[in-house]
Amino acid sequence: MDGAGRAATFTGEECHDWAGGRTGAGYAAQGNILVSQETVDALAVTFERNGHLSLAERLIECLAAAQAAGGDRRGQQSASLLLVEQDAGYAGLTDVVVDLRVDDHGHPISELQRLYGLHNEIFGVTPPEDWIPVDDALAGELRERLAALGYSGELGKSFADWAGAANLEERVDGVERIDPVVLGALRAQS
Repeated sequence: MDGAGRAATFTGEECHDWAGGRTGAGYAAQGNILVSQETVDALAVTFERNGHLSLAERLIECLAAAQAAGGDRRGQQSASLLLVEQDAGYAGLTDVVVDLRVDDHGHPISELQRLYGLHNEIFGVTPPEDWIPVDDALAGELRERLAALGYSGELGKSFADWAGAANLEERVDGVERIDPVVLGALRAQS
Protein backbone atom coordinates (compact mmCIF):
# COMPACT_ATOMS: atom_id res chain seq x y z
CA MET A 1 0.00 0.00 0.00
CA ASP A 2 1.26 3.44 -0.78
CA GLY A 3 0.26 6.77 0.74
CA ALA A 4 -2.43 7.25 -1.92
CA GLY A 5 -4.07 3.90 -1.09
CA ARG A 6 -2.86 2.02 -4.17
CA ALA A 7 -2.13 -1.65 -3.54
CA ALA A 8 0.26 -4.04 -5.26
CA THR A 9 1.55 -7.54 -4.67
CA PHE A 10 4.45 -9.40 -6.27
CA THR A 11 6.04 -12.79 -5.84
CA GLY A 12 9.17 -13.81 -7.68
CA GLU A 13 9.71 -16.90 -9.78
CA GLU A 14 11.86 -18.66 -7.17
CA CYS A 15 9.32 -18.68 -4.32
CA HIS A 16 8.25 -21.93 -2.70
CA ASP A 17 4.75 -23.19 -3.48
CA TRP A 18 2.21 -21.82 -2.80
CA ALA A 19 3.15 -18.18 -3.22
CA GLY A 20 1.03 -15.30 -4.41
CA GLY A 21 -1.14 -12.41 -3.41
CA ARG A 22 -4.31 -10.48 -3.83
CA THR A 23 -5.13 -6.77 -3.61
CA GLY A 24 -8.26 -4.77 -3.00
CA ALA A 25 -9.49 -1.48 -1.64
CA GLY A 26 -7.18 -0.61 1.24
CA TYR A 27 -5.16 -3.82 1.41
CA ALA A 28 -2.53 -6.09 -0.10
CA ALA A 29 -2.41 -9.72 1.04
CA GLN A 30 0.39 -12.07 0.10
CA GLY A 31 2.23 -15.11 1.29
CA ASN A 32 4.89 -17.68 0.55
CA ILE A 33 5.04 -21.38 1.47
CA LEU A 34 1.28 -21.40 2.05
CA VAL A 35 -0.96 -24.46 1.86
CA SER A 36 -2.81 -22.92 -1.09
CA GLN A 37 -4.29 -19.78 -2.59
CA GLU A 38 -7.25 -20.30 -0.22
CA THR A 39 -5.11 -18.89 2.59
CA VAL A 40 -4.68 -15.51 0.88
CA ASP A 41 -8.28 -15.55 -0.37
CA ALA A 42 -9.58 -16.09 3.18
CA LEU A 43 -7.45 -13.21 4.43
CA ALA A 44 -8.73 -10.90 1.67
CA VAL A 45 -12.40 -11.83 2.08
CA THR A 46 -12.17 -11.40 5.85
CA PHE A 47 -10.62 -7.95 5.45
CA GLU A 48 -13.33 -6.91 2.99
CA ARG A 49 -16.18 -8.14 5.21
CA ASN A 50 -15.01 -6.63 8.50
CA GLY A 51 -14.85 -2.90 7.87
CA HIS A 52 -16.92 -2.38 11.03
CA LEU A 53 -14.03 -3.56 13.24
CA SER A 54 -11.06 -1.50 14.33
CA LEU A 55 -8.05 -2.01 12.07
CA ALA A 56 -6.25 -4.05 14.74
CA GLU A 57 -9.24 -6.33 15.29
CA ARG A 58 -9.74 -6.62 11.54
CA LEU A 59 -6.14 -7.68 10.95
CA ILE A 60 -6.22 -10.26 13.74
CA GLU A 61 -9.43 -11.67 12.27
CA CYS A 62 -7.65 -11.87 8.90
CA LEU A 63 -4.80 -13.86 10.43
CA ALA A 64 -7.26 -16.26 12.07
CA ALA A 65 -9.20 -16.74 8.82
CA ALA A 66 -6.01 -17.33 6.84
CA GLN A 67 -4.88 -19.93 9.38
CA ALA A 68 -8.28 -21.65 9.31
CA ALA A 69 -7.98 -21.85 5.49
CA GLY A 70 -4.66 -23.68 5.76
CA GLY A 71 -2.04 -21.07 6.62
CA ASP A 72 1.65 -21.74 6.29
CA ARG A 73 2.60 -25.24 5.06
CA ARG A 74 5.16 -25.46 7.86
CA GLY A 75 2.60 -24.89 10.62
CA GLN A 76 2.25 -22.10 13.16
CA GLN A 77 4.93 -20.41 15.24
CA SER A 78 4.62 -16.62 15.37
CA ALA A 79 2.27 -13.70 14.80
CA SER A 80 2.63 -9.95 15.18
CA LEU A 81 0.70 -6.72 14.82
CA LEU A 82 2.14 -3.24 14.25
CA LEU A 83 -0.11 -0.22 13.69
CA VAL A 84 1.36 3.24 13.23
CA GLU A 85 -0.51 6.54 12.92
CA GLN A 86 0.89 10.01 13.40
CA ASP A 87 0.43 11.19 17.01
CA ALA A 88 -2.10 8.41 17.71
CA GLY A 89 -0.03 6.38 20.17
CA TYR A 90 0.13 6.57 23.94
CA ALA A 91 -1.07 9.98 25.16
CA GLY A 92 -0.46 11.37 21.65
CA LEU A 93 3.29 11.24 22.31
CA THR A 94 4.16 8.49 19.84
CA ASP A 95 3.07 7.25 16.44
CA VAL A 96 2.96 3.58 17.49
CA VAL A 97 -0.64 2.62 18.22
CA VAL A 98 -0.12 -1.13 18.65
CA ASP A 99 3.11 -3.15 18.61
CA LEU A 100 2.57 -6.76 19.70
CA ARG A 101 4.67 -9.84 18.93
CA VAL A 102 4.31 -13.52 19.61
CA ASP A 103 7.63 -15.02 18.57
CA ASP A 104 7.27 -18.67 19.54
CA HIS A 105 3.94 -20.20 20.54
CA GLY A 106 1.89 -23.27 19.66
CA HIS A 107 -1.15 -21.07 18.92
CA PRO A 108 0.32 -17.66 18.09
CA ILE A 109 -2.84 -16.06 16.69
CA SER A 110 -4.85 -16.92 19.81
CA GLU A 111 -2.03 -15.54 21.92
CA LEU A 112 -1.93 -12.37 19.80
CA GLN A 113 -5.70 -12.00 20.35
CA ARG A 114 -5.18 -12.35 24.10
CA LEU A 115 -2.38 -9.79 24.14
CA TYR A 116 -4.44 -7.38 22.05
CA GLY A 117 -7.30 -7.72 24.55
CA LEU A 118 -4.92 -6.64 27.33
CA HIS A 119 -3.51 -3.84 25.17
CA ASN A 120 -6.99 -2.59 24.30
CA GLU A 121 -8.05 -2.62 27.95
CA ILE A 122 -5.18 -0.33 28.86
CA PHE A 123 -4.78 1.81 25.74
CA GLY A 124 -8.12 1.55 23.93
CA VAL A 125 -10.59 4.41 23.61
CA THR A 126 -14.28 4.11 24.38
CA PRO A 127 -16.41 6.75 22.65
CA PRO A 128 -17.60 9.35 25.21
CA GLU A 129 -21.24 8.63 24.42
CA ASP A 130 -20.73 5.07 25.70
CA TRP A 131 -19.45 6.17 29.11
CA ILE A 132 -21.74 5.53 32.08
CA PRO A 133 -23.01 8.44 34.21
CA VAL A 134 -21.97 8.01 37.86
CA ASP A 135 -25.13 8.39 39.93
CA ASP A 136 -25.31 8.01 43.73
CA ALA A 137 -25.68 4.23 43.56
CA LEU A 138 -22.70 3.78 41.24
CA ALA A 139 -20.63 6.23 43.30
CA GLY A 140 -21.37 4.09 46.37
CA GLU A 141 -20.32 0.95 44.51
CA LEU A 142 -17.10 2.64 43.38
CA ARG A 143 -16.27 3.73 46.95
CA GLU A 144 -16.94 0.23 48.28
CA ARG A 145 -14.87 -1.53 45.61
CA LEU A 146 -12.00 0.95 45.89
CA ALA A 147 -11.94 0.62 49.68
CA ALA A 148 -11.78 -3.18 49.35
CA LEU A 149 -8.64 -2.65 47.26
CA GLY A 150 -7.10 -0.23 49.77
CA TYR A 151 -8.12 3.07 48.12
CA SER A 152 -10.25 5.18 50.42
CA GLY A 153 -10.93 8.86 50.98
CA GLU A 154 -12.31 11.34 48.48
CA LEU A 155 -13.78 9.40 45.54
CA GLY A 156 -12.06 11.36 42.76
CA LYS A 157 -8.61 10.93 44.29
CA SER A 158 -9.01 7.29 45.29
CA PHE A 159 -10.43 6.44 41.85
CA ALA A 160 -7.57 8.25 40.06
CA ASP A 161 -5.00 6.57 42.33
CA TRP A 162 -6.44 3.11 41.61
CA ALA A 163 -6.69 3.81 37.85
CA GLY A 164 -3.04 4.90 37.78
CA ALA A 165 -1.93 1.76 39.59
CA ALA A 166 -4.03 -0.35 37.19
CA ASN A 167 -2.53 1.45 34.14
CA LEU A 168 -5.96 2.76 33.19
CA GLU A 169 -5.33 6.47 33.76
CA GLU A 170 -5.73 7.25 30.04
CA ARG A 171 -9.32 5.99 30.32
CA VAL A 172 -10.28 8.24 33.26
CA ASP A 173 -11.64 11.78 33.14
CA GLY A 174 -12.96 12.58 36.61
CA VAL A 175 -15.75 10.62 38.29
CA GLU A 176 -18.86 12.17 36.78
CA ARG A 177 -18.84 9.52 34.03
CA ILE A 178 -16.93 6.25 33.83
CA ASP A 179 -15.58 4.29 30.89
CA PRO A 180 -17.31 0.86 30.96
CA VAL A 181 -13.93 -0.85 30.40
CA VAL A 182 -12.61 0.81 33.57
CA LEU A 183 -15.73 -0.16 35.50
CA GLY A 184 -15.36 -3.76 34.31
CA ALA A 185 -11.71 -3.82 35.38
CA LEU A 186 -12.56 -2.47 38.83
CA ARG A 187 -15.37 -4.98 39.26
CA ALA A 188 -13.04 -7.82 38.21
CA GLN A 189 -10.36 -6.76 40.74
CA SER A 190 -12.61 -6.35 43.75
